[in-house]
Amino acid sequence: MQFLIDELPLLLICLAGLVYGGMEGMPLAKVATLLAILLSLILAYRYIYLKRISYQVTTEQLTAKHGVLQRSVDYIELYRIVDFHENQTLMQQIFRLKTVTVLSTDRSTPKLNLIGLSERDNIVEIIRERVEYNKQRKGIYEIANH
Repeated sequence: MQFLIDELPLLLICLAGLVYGGMEGMPLAKVATLLAILLSLILAYRYIYLKRISYQVTTEQLTAKHGVLQRSVDYIELYRIVDFHENQTLMQQIFRLKTVTVLSTDRSTPKLNLIGLSERDNIVEIIRERVEYNKQRKGIYEIANH
């Protein structure tokens, strides 16, 4: 569903190009068909990319894997996580999805967006509990200056 939410305008343009290109006698029909096919290939790639994203919360790390032709893995040590933010667009609310942003002191991944999570998943609470456990275990305390 997240793909539909993200790519709805391009999907509609692609469909309109295919319909227009299928009409006989219309000017630039072949160009519209060609552009719609190219756009379809781009959308297929984006769909595969989104389907191959995976997130894993272990006892010590948050891992995000992504990529199609070249896979990348982002690791955030849980004790480095400092804050969270949940966001839902109108379309995500309709399909009961959300995006969770994890903010950390990690140099390579200071901000990680967990996209397309189910609204029912209480991932923030799970991560928060594991973060606190790891901070206590490692003797890490936050000092606030008010």
